[in-house]
Amino acid sequence: MDELGEMEDLSEIMEKSDSRPVLFFDIDNCLYPRSKNVQELMGILINDYFVKHLSLSAEDADMLHQKYYKDYGLAISGLVKHHKVNALEYNREVDDALALDGLITPNPDLRELLEDIDTSKVKPWLFTNAYITHGQRVVKLLGIEDLFEGMTFCDYSKLPFICKPHSEMFEKAEAEAGAPSTKRCYFVDDSYLNCQHAHARGWTAAHLLEPDMPEPAEKASMYQIRDLESLRSIFPQFFKASMKTSVAQSQLP
Repeated sequence: MDELGEMEDLSEIMEKSDSRPVLFFDIDNCLYPRSKNVQELMGILINDYFVKHLSLSAEDADMLHQKYYKDYGLAISGLVKHHKVNALEYNREVDDALALDGLITPNPDLRELLEDIDTSKVKPWLFTNAYITHGQRVVKLLGIEDLFEGMTFCDYSKLPFICKPHSEMFEKAEAEAGAPSTKRCYFVDDSYLNCQHAHARGWTAAHLLEPDMPEPAEKASMYQIRDLESLRSIFPQFFKASMKTSVAQSQLP
């Protein structure tokens, strides 16, 4: 067997025996702050789409948009179900049409945090309700596209849609990321509902609340954090810097 063949066999063995836990990261309003107002910009484009393609008034468009979001988790799910909209065309007119250049920019602190993840101990994985083109675009603009081992996304090309917080989407993420078990799934998301469902499933979830947001009456999951840097303290076992600190402290007289 030649050297290339041996390397391929070794890669297959390592993949099959990969028992690392998975650390899932939401993308929008999680890897960048809500203050970027991307959600608001997207809401405008979604409403415009409803007005244009369903011949609705602006007020009716907003009401139907919110109803579909509440009922299905995504406005596009309602559009496809009730109006036979082409989801990929919708994606081109809404998500991919967002003016993100210059709005989302490289974040050195975020990159440092992600680079400090010890990938021999955990698998960093993206987990989004957006289509793949939007997810890839955002992480590229943030300058962190090389720091994740994969992405689970809402596939607009397949019906029916599967998205968070539905259990089928969590199952899809576990399968695609090769999670050993639900107990070895870790998760950070800004959505209360997504974290609540992840917690109920057995995942260890961290609900990201920005500093100016009020605390919910009841926590969504085991952890509630105000910034991504807090992942170092709640999941210290996954960070190289944490291990260095532990070693240094152990060497103190």
